[in-house]
Amino acid sequence: MKKVILASGAALMLSMGAAPIQALAQEKTLTISVYALAQDEYKEIVYSPFEKICGCKLVVETGNSVERLAKMEANKANPVVDMAVVSMADALAASRAGLIDKIDTAKLSNFGKLYDVAKDPNGDGMSVGYTFYATSIAYRSDKMKIESWADLLKPEYASHIAWPNVTTNQGPPALYMLGQALGKDTPDLKAAIEAVGERKDEIVTFYEKSSQLVQLMQQEEIWAAPIGRFTWAPFTKLGLPVAWATPKEGQTGGMNVMIVTKGSKNQDLALQFMDFWLSTEVQTRLAEKLVDSPANKEVKLSDEIANNLTYGEETAKSLKLIPSAVSLDNRAGWVKSWNETVGQ
Repeated sequence: MKKVILASGAALMLSMGAAPIQALAQEKTLTISVYALAQDEYKEIVYSPFEKICGCKLVVETGNSVERLAKMEANKANPVVDMAVVSMADALAASRAGLIDKIDTAKLSNFGKLYDVAKDPNGDGMSVGYTFYATSIAYRSDKMKIESWADLLKPEYASHIAWPNVTTNQGPPALYMLGQALGKDTPDLKAAIEAVGERKDEIVTFYEKSSQLVQLMQQEEIWAAPIGRFTWAPFTKLGLPVAWATPKEGQTGGMNVMIVTKGSKNQDLALQFMDFWLSTEVQTRLAEKLVDSPANKEVKLSDEIANNLTYGEETAKSLKLIPSAVSLDNRAGWVKSWNETVGQ
């Protein structure tokens, strides 16, 4: 697992007024577990500035969710990670496994600035959201009209769409919304999977990576596909009339959250770091770099930046996220049903 150690000696230059608090953190090391993406930007905007504030060393471990959670489980008796960022569902899995503690939000000065959806994503007090994204449909507005998620499977459209494979991040959310459109919103996603299965021979492709969609749309092999908002920007540069759908059933999406390791000896420092990350200044800079959509509602962005992110209170309120318990308890069943009905 990759480790990057970021050190700073700037603590001595801090003001005398802040010195007593920082002295407590002097010589301390905070170990965080994060996704591998955008680490240069995180180092510049989050990690290095925080080290100057805390007078501590930040050890950054990166990797995918499976291996990072496995390491937390393996070191449950003697934690080596102090805090981590994971998906909502992974946070619930960590909670069920007894790997994390409740977050003392009274120690987060920026907690009140968060959108409501980010304050307690799983309803158990064990995580705080720091970024989220919408999932909807990118479509050729000159070729089709999208008013419902079910419109994608109309006979005149099905042979011009790409659908996400159930094993991708966008697969279950898209099926979840299709089920709502069909009036059969059940945790097993059975009706939605069967509906897609009925059109499997017409659908252009069941994509694994969203990067392949831009080329398919540019070549006019597809007219539409469910995508995450974080992949929207390239579609706007195609020179084609591509629109972002606002189906009557709403948009879905996902959220990444912060968690604190149970038994960590640095929980106060971890909370200080989390609070810094959630601040208006840091969330603004991350958004301006197109790294994260802000969970802090005080962030103000230009229209150009906002168009490439999931942004604004109205959008935040409109997201229909799959409950983490539903995701955890049904993942294996979704894949089995998909393989039997749609194929791999």
